[in-house]
Amino acid sequence: MKQIIQNYRTGKVELVELPVPQCPSNNVLIKNIASLISIGTERSIIELGRKSLLGKARTRPDLVKRFITKAKNEGFVKTFKTALQMLDNPTPLGYSSAGFIIETGKNVNKYSPGDRVACIGAGYASHSEIISIPENLCCKIPDNLTLKEASFGMLGIIATHGIRCANLKFGETAGVVGLGLLGLLTIQILRAYGCHVIGYDIDESKVLLAKKLGFYNSFNIKGEFINASERLTAGNGADGVILTVATESKNPINSAIKISKFKGKIVLVGVAKIAPDRNEMWNKEVEIIVSKAGGPGIFDPFYELKGIDYPFGYIRWTENRNLEEFLKLVSDKKVDVKSLITHEYSINEAEIAYRDLLNKEQKSFIGVILNYPKETDSKRKIILREKEFTKGKKEKINLGVIGSGLFARAILLPALSKIKGVNFYSLSTLEGEISYQIGKKYGFLECTSDYMDILNNREIDGVLILTRHSGHSEIVIKALESGKHVYVEKPLCINKDELNRVINAYNKSKLPLHLMVGYNRRFSSLSKKAKEVYKNRIDPMIITYRINAGYVPPDHWVHSPEEGGSRVVGEVCHFIDLIQHIIGSNPKEVFAYKVSGNNKTCVNNDNVSINLKFDDGSIASIIYTGSGDKTFSRERVEIFCEGISVMLDDFRRLIIYKNGNKKRIKLANQDMGYKAELKYFINIIKGIEEPKLKPEEIFFSTLTVFKINESLQKNTPICIKF
Repeated sequence: MKQIIQNYRTGKVELVELPVPQCPSNNVLIKNIASLISIGTERSIIELGRKSLLGKARTRPDLVKRFITKAKNEGFVKTFKTALQMLDNPTPLGYSSAGFIIETGKNVNKYSPGDRVACIGAGYASHSEIISIPENLCCKIPDNLTLKEASFGMLGIIATHGIRCANLKFGETAGVVGLGLLGLLTIQILRAYGCHVIGYDIDESKVLLAKKLGFYNSFNIKGEFINASERLTAGNGADGVILTVATESKNPINSAIKISKFKGKIVLVGVAKIAPDRNEMWNKEVEIIVSKAGGPGIFDPFYELKGIDYPFGYIRWTENRNLEEFLKLVSDKKVDVKSLITHEYSINEAEIAYRDLLNKEQKSFIGVILNYPKETDSKRKIILREKEFTKGKKEKINLGVIGSGLFARAILLPALSKIKGVNFYSLSTLEGEISYQIGKKYGFLECTSDYMDILNNREIDGVLILTRHSGHSEIVIKALESGKHVYVEKPLCINKDELNRVINAYNKSKLPLHLMVGYNRRFSSLSKKAKEVYKNRIDPMIITYRINAGYVPPDHWVHSPEEGGSRVVGEVCHFIDLIQHIIGSNPKEVFAYKVSGNNKTCVNNDNVSINLKFDDGSIASIIYTGSGDKTFSRERVEIFCEGISVMLDDFRRLIIYKNGNKKRIKLANQDMGYKAELKYFINIIKGIEEPKLKPEEIFFSTLTVFKINESLQKNTPICIKF
């Protein structure tokens, strides 16, 4: 299928061939017939992408500050490379489309294949032949509407929600500043709701279009606009003013204040500098509101991703109900969108469309539609390059990669690309644009949206599983059953039942397969030196491990029992493994406490104290907190045994205290062991290195985090045993 994407680092916009996406449980799969280009939003995204690194930095000073803090702790070179990887991400353009459903997820009941639907949402209703979209981000189209008209849905609900924020009533007067596509929709909806409208735009052609729609009190000269507002409101001022502009100027805000009534409302729907004249604000006591896209539900993962609607009686107008209302207005001929369509292109002409759109000399663009063919290629696997054939013994290990989130793109794949003897064979992700971008960058043979293509391919020797936590165990089990060596990013699984199934699958595997979890810290050069200090010890050890993990909001997926399992499950397994590795013994008992906070600003399970006993008599304590400052070091390990003390700080500094002396080791950049662990995995497959991370250790570290959660719940010591 074809889709338009932009590279955020370079700003390049291109039409690419991508694999057709899967249809998750709460989604529907839609064949787009029309999509609307949001000129203001998409132009700003493209122009930002085309800026230099310095230009991007000036636009986002908050991210620059985070970069500096991270560089101080982890080293400049590593931080800079990570930042470049983050920038090198494809952005799917578009957020408003219409088409018909070709498949529904198993949890979706209100739609059926063949239904015509309007679709909304950035990252979902993209300029793509086929899209996968959550059920709350689409709704059925009235029979008398064309799909082109329905493709205006997202812009329509942005306008609708802006009007609701102004709280305007029948018979009241509204000023609208900015008569582009969003403004022209806004004035029509206001009229449909019985409001009087006064419009203003500096572009005369847009004012003329407004007048063609019957809005004769529209002006392109500021003085005339202000005078008309005075005259038409008998000097009282507009009841509300809606700003549908895209500018860095503060003039729209000041113009809105001038025409507003005493205690009026000004709603910023577009983008403008909010730097009002204080005296004018004081004199009128006006209220300035910034509306949030299409209404309640936007960016709420429970609403958008899980399909959990807000109760009708408590929240009347969600983004989905706003969409239904907008389509009714268009269906009832109270809003005319056909007259706003100024340009149409086929999806095959999309690159030309964006070239024309970015030509600043052309000002005639209002509604720009992309049209799609009714039939399209629905392949879920795309060939990216030709396969290399070698005679005799295979020299490289063929790898399949399943999942490619930010961590994979910024850390693991760059590290893996530096290891010799690796052939990037197949990449599977849910996001087709990520598959394409990463696949091209690292030279994968193919990309697919179905990971079973990788598991069923006999040419692939091993797989890297880099998906969200909830998918790990299922893919691990299927990979082992398919005879693949497995590297899975932590955690191995998210509950005890899954662990038992993984152990059973591993024990049943017929070939000598290697199962590895991404416990990179034990492979750090400084961790190895710390362990080496105590290689001849006899006495038990005492270890303290403090992790300043950083705050993660309570509604983040990592806290969900179904998706993330908790941060204890998802992250503490790392620290258990490193302690287990240094001691050389398995944990046998745990007692854990958590804070009693409000579970909002202080997430309780993110702030824990964990005490562990080991089979050899050693003990360890872990302090894991999400309540610290990011500028403070993230991780510190302190080890005590036989008169020797070792301090490991952020895997960049190591201090050994022995016989009254200090030995300091400091690295230019943080070494978290990523490249070393991946090289170990490749060498294991090749058979040139002996296993160091044994399955028993992996199973014990995984079981331990489940026992930690049990101790947190029961407030008692818990024995760790199968």
